[in-house]
Amino acid sequence: MSQKQLQDLPSEVQQQLNQGAQQIFLAAYNSASEDGMSEEAAMNVAWNSVKQEYEPGEDGQWRPKPEDSHQHHKSVTSGGN
Repeated sequence: MSQKQLQDLPSEVQQQLNQGAQQIFLAAYNSASEDGMSEEAAMNVAWNSVKQEYEPGEDGQWRPKPEDSHQHHKSVTSGGN
């Protein structure tokens, strides 16, 4: 199965998602398809991937989720010698 390109995405995806979210959707879709998933399953994987970083606005457009100030992205260092 050939990989989809951005212009191959359904119009619903192109209209609702910005370029960054479309890239996430496309990468997840192509990966799931390569793993042998059905088109429906690959679409679900793609939407779930987008939902990790984006959320729908009241106007139907998806926007990046706000940073969670309680989540820390610091590396943990050990105190060993």
